[in-house]
Amino acid sequence: MALCVRSICKSFGQRKALDNVSLNVAAGEFLALLGPNGAGKTTLFQILSGLFIADQGSAVICGADIGKTPIPALAQLGIVFQQPALDLDLSVTANLQFQADLHGIARLESKHRIVTCLARFGLSERAQDSARVLSGGNRRKVELARALMTRPKLLLMDEATVGIDPASRMQIIADVKALCKEQNMAVLWATHLVDEADSADRIIVMAKGRVQFDGLPAQLLASQECATLTDAFLRLTE
Repeated sequence: MALCVRSICKSFGQRKALDNVSLNVAAGEFLALLGPNGAGKTTLFQILSGLFIADQGSAVICGADIGKTPIPALAQLGIVFQQPALDLDLSVTANLQFQADLHGIARLESKHRIVTCLARFGLSERAQDSARVLSGGNRRKVELARALMTRPKLLLMDEATVGIDPASRMQIIADVKALCKEQNMAVLWATHLVDEADSADRIIVMAKGRVQFDGLPAQLLASQECATLTDAFLRLTE
């Protein structure tokens, strides 16, 4: 397993953001974490990325417990948060180079990875452009490329397509799914957009800090006796 989360709880004052959450993501699996706003998805991601500490429970990334041995755990992790984090005054290449330098990747190797990533996402011709002049969809592609610079075994995508056009959303999903299979990389894709979960290998539905469902898309439809994932999701989280 690339990720094993066991019985994680997290409270903020009297509000329980995560209530006994458990889940697994296997290598090469694209798992959609589907939930309405406020379900606890972002809190879970903040724990997995070491920004928050769980009140109880554990999260193990590729054999390393993020709470006990954060450095080896984070070394296996790539993440794209909901909030943009590019330096808009730097070029596309400079943003990627900064990430590579931060992780101690040798310059010769980092230049190769940058060229490869930019070609992968159709950004080669924008390499020297300032991030500020890019469209929302292309900025997201740069953030994804940056997350992939370290060749992670687990990629976290936290509402990463919010605010971009439908065509760009679908292209990014297709690119990430292809990477899953090519690199045997696990992906945990958090979203409140049901259509983004349509083609997932497996779906977890969260609401009010708890896991409400964990299984195949067809099983979700059957469990709620609905014809569409949207109807099943709404019924499960109402």
